[in-house]
Amino acid sequence: MKNILSMSQLSNEEVYSLIDSAEKFKAGKKSVIGTDKFAINLFFENSTRTKSSFQVAEMKLGMKEIEFEASTSSTTKGESLYDTIKTEESIGASVAIIRHSKDKYYEDLVNNHDLNIHIINGGDGTGQHPSQSLLDLMTIFEHFGKFDGLKIGIIGDLSHSRVAHSNAEILTRLGAQVCFGGLDAWYTPEFAEMGPHMDVDDLCQEMDVVMLLRVQHERLSEEENKSFSKTDYFNKYGLNKERVNMMKADAMIMHPAPINRGAEIADDVVECDKSYIFPQMANGVFMRMAMIEAVLEGDHIHDEVTDQKRQVVLP
Repeated sequence: MKNILSMSQLSNEEVYSLIDSAEKFKAGKKSVIGTDKFAINLFFENSTRTKSSFQVAEMKLGMKEIEFEASTSSTTKGESLYDTIKTEESIGASVAIIRHSKDKYYEDLVNNHDLNIHIINGGDGTGQHPSQSLLDLMTIFEHFGKFDGLKIGIIGDLSHSRVAHSNAEILTRLGAQVCFGGLDAWYTPEFAEMGPHMDVDDLCQEMDVVMLLRVQHERLSEEENKSFSKTDYFNKYGLNKERVNMMKADAMIMHPAPINRGAEIADDVVECDKSYIFPQMANGVFMRMAMIEAVLEGDHIHDEVTDQKRQVVLP
């Protein structure tokens, strides 16, 4: 597992292995795989949770972070993404966490260049968000102990959400039934292939997991933003206490955040008994530790072999 770029890249067995590893870290497992390794977090889009979660994961693994700010980097002078990453590899970075506005930015890097640094996709455009998807899977698995047969409802800005794309794909592959809610215009053919579009009230009554997404105003057109009514959206698609009361007793409320209170979720629902929003964030550190360990494992084995060779005393 040299890189982790998309959920489609990972086999079901690898997904379960990462969940198992993350659960072991949560239970107190220690790892020295990152000792004397350097990480760089190249975030070309704003981030709070993902970036800080990776930073904490790196520190817990004993890694050192090379500081990087896109606004003050040489990319502002025209340097390509490849040259930036190759530079960081050359000065000693072992793993690069990259978030970029371009969909599938990683394809050119891994297909057309010889890179030794490991790449973990921290989110690409409206494409994939594997670390968020994996921490969501971990949180669901902790609660239900399975995916097969579960009903998962994803409500919100589907077409612009890399979380929706990642989660719908892998949950379907793992045996869950995925359904969708929100504006009809966001329910594109790719989602229609995976599950039906349903009324939010029906979703709340039938789903084991209700997964909310924010409206990504930064990706909407000027006209779409002008016509958007937060109140109307909340009344039609938002999760309020009345809808929470419709849910099954053991149902979960999830959200990748950032949260727009009063838009897709009521303020008094964010931390209600059924909400796993902040436990998701806590699990994110352990899952990201598991992901980093997985891509570095080959290097670690190589280092051990090299050390063993050094210890051989020739006659």
